[in-house]
Amino acid sequence: MQVFSHCLYEFQKGVRRLVLLTLEIYELNNIISRLEKEKIPYHFQYLKNKKANLYFGDEYCVQVAKMFGKKPLNELSTEEDFILGIMLGYDLKQQCSRYISKKTTP
Repeated sequence: MQVFSHCLYEFQKGVRRLVLLTLEIYELNNIISRLEKEKIPYHFQYLKNKKANLYFGDEYCVQVAKMFGKKPLNELSTEEDFILGIMLGYDLKQQCSRYISKKTTP
């Protein structure tokens, strides 16, 4: 819950536009209740081993994350991986380097 609270604070202060948390399924209800109370858009995907990926933040960013479908993060296309990384606030130069590396490696 501490990590969620910190990420929520950063979103509300405009530091992040999109947040991705991987958490235990039993934590999901409390967090979703809080997001709904705050009227913050969210999307979640169930994973194996009783876990879930939870995206929350700007409505448009959450919509893009939803468009990637239900596939696991390791199955995203190179372009989807790049877009998601940028939306999550990862370093632009590192994301570009990662993208180039993935596109030029056979």
